[in-house]
Amino acid sequence: MHELDVPVLDVVVSGLVFKDLVLGLPTAPRPGTEVWATESHESPGGIANFAVALARLGLRTGMAAAFGADATGDQVWGYLSAEGIDLSLSRRLAGWQTPLTVALAYDNDRALVTRGTSPLLSADELITTPPAARAVAAHIGPWPNDWLAKAKAAGSVVFADVGWDPTEQWGPAVLDQLQHCDVFLPNADEAMAYTRTDSPEQALRSLAERVPLVVVSNGAAGAIALDASTGEHVAVPAFPVPAADSTGAGDVFAAGFIAATLWGLPLAQRVRFAALTAALSVTRLGGADAAPRWADLADWQAAHPEDQNLQALISAHSGR
Repeated sequence: MHELDVPVLDVVVSGLVFKDLVLGLPTAPRPGTEVWATESHESPGGIANFAVALARLGLRTGMAAAFGADATGDQVWGYLSAEGIDLSLSRRLAGWQTPLTVALAYDNDRALVTRGTSPLLSADELITTPPAARAVAAHIGPWPNDWLAKAKAAGSVVFADVGWDPTEQWGPAVLDQLQHCDVFLPNADEAMAYTRTDSPEQALRSLAERVPLVVVSNGAAGAIALDASTGEHVAVPAFPVPAADSTGAGDVFAAGFIAATLWGLPLAQRVRFAALTAALSVTRLGGADAAPRWADLADWQAAHPEDQNLQALISAHSGR
């Protein structure tokens, strides 16, 4: 491969970016009452969870997203730039507010409230030519993502995730975009809703008819994966950790899986590494800002010497 043929970036991600305000609550709020948050944290969210998690794992990461030309957008842009993320494919848009999400974290789960409107530029308008990247990742949904087909034709491995549908219609046409994807990484609730199935396993097998590799994360129940080309099926338990906030955990899981894929790990190790990165992220408030660094992974390994599964990988990277 000639030097000019080497991809500029490891991964380019695209989707909606938010500013998240996470409030840790002792109990769920009820109408007519006031609940005092025990702690709070501000952090970029949405596709930024992907980007920050990937960058902290050492991957050269670019992001194509719309930012409002407002104080919130400037703050999120500055945070992502400081994390080393290439924002040359992103744009600041005058007259449009950067979306804001308030995450209410309680009872080992969270509820989200978002203020925002659709951005004035789509991913296809932000990415007019295929990015020079080993892989691309996107949140698919009821919007066009024709750039994914271009990226795949250009040689990038295409990963896709999907978010919550606020209409709760779960239009199956969204899954048509999987024809351009190599790997699909939904959580269990999303997978079952879009496939109209009753269990994560049923959803996994339904989705495997559409995309070569499917990985379904399921919180404290762990994760399952199915390689449609080989028939390999993997089930990995979750890592037991004290959970503070699950905001962005699915995105961090996906980022860990993408990184492990680019490192060439076997499927079972990829899923296990993804589960570990997600588990560490839920021990702190925030989405992107809770994504683990190699030092966090090394600390976990030191505290769990009996778990040898990922020791060599963590040891090789944590000293960098």
